[in-house]
Amino acid sequence: MGEFSIFHWMIVLAVILIFFGGKRIPEIMKGFGEGIRSFKEGMSGTSHAPTAPPPQVQTPPAAPAQPSSEEKK
Repeated sequence: MGEFSIFHWMIVLAVILIFFGGKRIPEIMKGFGEGIRSFKEGMSGTSHAPTAPPPQVQTPPAAPAQPSSEEKK
């Protein structure tokens, strides 16, 4: 009774597919893989994750200054 046969695993996979759907399973597995990778890195003390470059902020060009009401007189 303690062993799982291939039939049992097929039932478990079918239930998971019904609950989460085909579109969510890759997202869940990606998160699970990242969690395992993070745990391994934490245990070894190294980091293999690439660092993203800092975002470059582009400032819009300055609008021309409007003449003040005093200059119009």
